[in-house]
Amino acid sequence: MTRTEKDSMGEKEVPEGAYYGIQTVRALENFPVTGSTESPEFVKAYVMLKKACAIANMKCGKLDEDIGKYIVKACDEILENDYQDQFVVDVYQAGAGTSFNMNVNEVVANVALERMGENKGGYDKIHPNDHVNMSQSTNDTFPTASHIAMIETSETLLTNLGSLTDSFRSKGEEFKDVGKAGRTHLMDAVPISLGDEFVAYASAVKRAKERLERSRRNLLELPIGGTATGRGANTPEGFREEVLKELSKLFDRNYEPARDSFEAINSRALMAEYSSSLKDLATELIRIANDLRLLASGPKTGIVEIELPEVQPGSSMMPGKVNPVMAECLNMICFQIVGRDSANSLANQAGQMEMNVMVPLMTYNIIDSMEMLNNYLPVFEEKCVSGIEANEDICRNNMKKTPALVTLLSPKIGYLKAAELAREAMERDVSLEKLAREKEILSEEELDEIFDIDMMINNKYRNLPSS
Repeated sequence: MTRTEKDSMGEKEVPEGAYYGIQTVRALENFPVTGSTESPEFVKAYVMLKKACAIANMKCGKLDEDIGKYIVKACDEILENDYQDQFVVDVYQAGAGTSFNMNVNEVVANVALERMGENKGGYDKIHPNDHVNMSQSTNDTFPTASHIAMIETSETLLTNLGSLTDSFRSKGEEFKDVGKAGRTHLMDAVPISLGDEFVAYASAVKRAKERLERSRRNLLELPIGGTATGRGANTPEGFREEVLKELSKLFDRNYEPARDSFEAINSRALMAEYSSSLKDLATELIRIANDLRLLASGPKTGIVEIELPEVQPGSSMMPGKVNPVMAECLNMICFQIVGRDSANSLANQAGQMEMNVMVPLMTYNIIDSMEMLNNYLPVFEEKCVSGIEANEDICRNNMKKTPALVTLLSPKIGYLKAAELAREAMERDVSLEKLAREKEILSEEELDEIFDIDMMINNKYRNLPSS
């Protein structure tokens, strides 16, 4: 069963039960790319924006109040019930997102028509373009909804990063007295504690979270009201202010007008900045995951200074093998985020004249990247970080064996003499402490002080990060 709808290009058949209309059908025919559609967060942001615009148009006296009230009711209906299957346009679509903007306009219009007691497709009563899209363009609504959806999705991400920070910090406290060899260039270095490493991971996650928060603040600046090119064509006086006031109320945030409405349409730099902050977070998580995999490598021929929780068999061929799968999965997620930031950078610079048409790609990449992290970080924290255990004997033995301990002697005996002592210790395969005592390099009291484990791993600069 279908209904016939007409647009500026002609007629097409639309499934009778569909709330979307003819322009959405054209998009389905034109862009059968991935089968992936816009996220619920982005749909919600867009529908909320349509609601705010309808209210603003009514307050400005441009939209008939009877029609406006039905549009607002339709938006509420969509927000309160599951209409996700009606937003069917592929995330790879017409430039600027015209296809999805019309998908939203058509769904809102047809839900409103049903509430009026009219048939879907009866656009002489409520029209997707003339009424739902009044005082708007794809060019200002799509990036506005993108900013809103990114801010709302990031709320969960920031919470998850705070929790991950706490978990690493907790492990840092647990391992603060576990001395071990430091490693620089993957070679032996002066001693640290295992706790120092985990506190550093906490600090890195916290700092990445702060970078995200700073770039997120800039997204509060919205391009709505600029319509097609930034000059605000076809908008009534006070429209932009009313929309921002309504959005701030709906989302409980202080949304701001664009500093320059022309720049807000032709540049997507604020989204690119946020994408870059996400990439920075991803590279830090990659580094941490790689460290965990190295520190847990073994169980008999690797470093084995920590043990990661065993969550599943690691091999279909080698019985008993267990792999660091949680860290490996985190790596894969973060590699994808890094790659997407490259795509976002290309999309950002691809804007031309008064418009950047690549915003659908950036929106999908950023929101989906955050959703991957939101899905996985709590699992990674629970099944990996929280269950990490220290192999204290291995850590301490490695610390005692490292020739880098000679660094602690060099202020007393000089750099060259210390280097000779380190070479001899390695050639004879004896500990540096044993060799120093054998050669009576310093008094026993001095050596006792220098090789005291607590003194070696004492960190007077440690500052535990809070989430």
